[in-house]
Amino acid sequence: MTQITLIFQLFDGFFMNVVDKPTSTSEQNQSTLDKLNKMIDGESPETKSMKNLIAMVSQTDSTALILGETGTGKDIVAQAIHKCSNKKGPFITVNCAAIPSELLESELFGHEKGSFTGADKLRKGRFEQSSGGSLFLDEIGDMPLPLQAKLLRAIESKTIQRVGGAEDIKIDLRLICATHRDLEKKVENGEFRADLFFRINVLPINVPSLAERRTDIPSLQKTLLSNLKVDETQKPIFTPDAITALCKHNWPGNVRELKNVIERACIIFPGKEITSTNIYENLLRLKVPTVAEEQEALWDMTSDLSGITNLEEQNTTNNLEDYLPHPKNYKNWFSFYDEIDLRRHLQDVEIVLIEEALEKTNNKVALAADKLKLRRTTLIEKMKKYSINVNQSIN
Repeated sequence: MTQITLIFQLFDGFFMNVVDKPTSTSEQNQSTLDKLNKMIDGESPETKSMKNLIAMVSQTDSTALILGETGTGKDIVAQAIHKCSNKKGPFITVNCAAIPSELLESELFGHEKGSFTGADKLRKGRFEQSSGGSLFLDEIGDMPLPLQAKLLRAIESKTIQRVGGAEDIKIDLRLICATHRDLEKKVENGEFRADLFFRINVLPINVPSLAERRTDIPSLQKTLLSNLKVDETQKPIFTPDAITALCKHNWPGNVRELKNVIERACIIFPGKEITSTNIYENLLRLKVPTVAEEQEALWDMTSDLSGITNLEEQNTTNNLEDYLPHPKNYKNWFSFYDEIDLRRHLQDVEIVLIEEALEKTNNKVALAADKLKLRRTTLIEKMKKYSINVNQSIN
């Protein structure tokens, strides 16, 4: 074998390895993206871009920094990074804003027995508990400055010391941080260490607000509704115009607010149809529909069954009976609706006809009774029952 032949064979082998590796990486990324599609809803450009970043970050051991408004689902992104990585250990979460500063150090790094009053036994902190897995520090922007120095040392040396201890304990974990704060601004104001910021800002992932990915709302609504532990028959039905209303809302509370609205819908409208009016008036503003509003909705449904629009808009008085409600119109009720509160519906009919008869007779009860083919005393009893008052005395 000549020297030139050997060189060509070596070059050919090197070239094949270079070509093969991207294919393998591409397949791995696609597998990761398939997992992510099951964990994170949405196909908007913003969501796809975020998923691509998560896929890349999850294949490394570098610290990840998740940025986004409150309620965007930064914790879901953190879990997705862990689940798509090769980490076999646990996923541990610490909310830095929820734990008092004097307790946070012990929570993260643990403490030795007798290190402070009440420390009657050794306790491992979250760093040690996360060994072989991922530690998620949520709201790291609220971490006290003195503790930031100790965190920086732990990241750089990959060792920790328990409170009251002197031994360096090795740690093996993936650190994931998240915040809704503007860390660069906090650095400028001296509220966050610059060296720590640059150390954790290796692979930043920006989680878009819900307003920035409105096209994801329909699929999010379906997922959030299906995830609720409610009997299927009690889950409301969102009409197309209701979904459109959801997509138009600005969602200052992001996905968390949408989740609350979906849950609220199950409580206020169990098993019922939800329209855009319900979205604006009852769910986003948390206003429970009144009896009058429900009666109006019931009348709207009845008019749909009979094909009636508005008699005042009819330009003819011929064959008026063709436009009036008829019992036969209710034959198809259960083709459209599952049930009807018959007693209440009949009461609604009585109230409307009594009030109309009184209006047509200038509140003359006797004349109104004639129109309704009722005894005067019977009409008076019904008026008392339904709290119908007239401006003049009953005579």
